[in-house]
Amino acid sequence: MSATKAPRDQILGHADEADGIEEYDNPLPAWWLGIFYFTIAFAVVYPVWYHALAAGSQAAAYDAEMAAAAELWPTPEPGGVTVAVTPESIAAGEQVYTTNCVPCHGPELLGGIGPDLTDAEWVHGGSLGQITQTITNGVPEKGMLTWGPILGPEKIGQVAAFVKSKSAE
Repeated sequence: MSATKAPRDQILGHADEADGIEEYDNPLPAWWLGIFYFTIAFAVVYPVWYHALAAGSQAAAYDAEMAAAAELWPTPEPGGVTVAVTPESIAAGEQVYTTNCVPCHGPELLGGIGPDLTDAEWVHGGSLGQITQTITNGVPEKGMLTWGPILGPEKIGQVAAFVKSKSAE
């Protein structure tokens, strides 16, 4: 007895329903079915492995990389400037202030074109961090230059120390 195979190239007879396109009822090739079953198995196994069994996910790898970067390149204080309020930095800041800031804020820091820097009211904040941020980034909409690239972090810190030492806040 021989096993009978399914007939091949049997027309299903749907041509009148599908604009004259003939359809054959042939089984799918074994290689195609193998790939199909493999993808089904992979779709079940991979998420379980990735989310539960793997040593780390992409989020864990990202967190580890960011922690390593934070150690190599620590975040600077606001404005990117370290401010040391010492008599030496205040004296150096006065020199820089006299050279660059007097035309707008006046020799006594009482204002003119720019605001008064001696009172307790600060437009952009009166803490050392806020002062350095304002000096570094400027206030272009009100005419104040962006001093960060011009003065550099050291001189900005000195000016901030000088201005803070003269303020009423």
